[in-house]
Amino acid sequence: MKITRKKIGNYLSLVKFSHTVFAMPFALTGYFTAVYAHGYGFNPLILLLIVLCMVFARNAAMGFNRYLDRDIDKLNPRTSKREIPNKIITPKNAILFVIINSILFITTTAFINMLCLVLSPIALAVILGYSFTKRYTWLCHLVLGLGLSLAPIGAYLAVSAQFHYVAIIYSLIVLFWVAGFDIIYALNDEKFDRQNNLFSIPSYFGEKKARIISAFFHLISGCLLLIIAYFEMFELIATVGVLVFLSLLIIQHIIVIISRNRINAAFFITNGIASIILAIGIILEMIIIYY
Repeated sequence: MKITRKKIGNYLSLVKFSHTVFAMPFALTGYFTAVYAHGYGFNPLILLLIVLCMVFARNAAMGFNRYLDRDIDKLNPRTSKREIPNKIITPKNAILFVIINSILFITTTAFINMLCLVLSPIALAVILGYSFTKRYTWLCHLVLGLGLSLAPIGAYLAVSAQFHYVAIIYSLIVLFWVAGFDIIYALNDEKFDRQNNLFSIPSYFGEKKARIISAFFHLISGCLLLIIAYFEMFELIATVGVLVFLSLLIIQHIIVIISRNRINAAFFITNGIASIILAIGIILEMIIIYY
């Protein structure tokens, strides 16, 4: 099969490659926390391998999700133009894409350390398993959050080969942050999910309660971030990043309250900016202080 720029673009669109901005900044935060704040030393090869693991794991997860949901996506007007239901990418090629990226992910962890290699199948099971959950439980948002929460702890383990409470708390921040904004995004499909016996917090509890649960999850995420800021003794630059992140959490809820038509803006723009600015603030401060 000839690989062209258009085909590459189709696969990047399939996995929404631009959405890597959600988890990648937290992976980098986990990496630089181990390197600078906890003194493990900078290794550019490990950094590159972490980035590759993030790309391969996310490609596998998103590709599998699109493959598994292809019949559902075909019925949903919002998703019917996606690559598989629109026959731009065949189901066979989509699952092949998933297999290749899964193999590349596990292979890459083998070049990091033994602990990452041993844990890689478990990580893969979590991020691929999420795609089944919407068929069985409204807890699917938390499972998605769990999948993305592996980014900071995985990056920390890649450097240190051991667990640390700071990396675990970063992962919990990601878990509840992602679950919160995924609930907001699921408001788009509240009626469709209910009609097709699919589970989500909006379809199960209704819009009003879903917004409250989303806000509660973001409150937990924000409190955990403040705990990190306190115990890691954040100074000015990192504190600004924290405040911007918390402000954007609030702003996205205000946006959705004002207009449901702006859910996509609340989901993509505010969360993408929030994660990037938070990571820049924390990493830049660590480089200035510890380098």
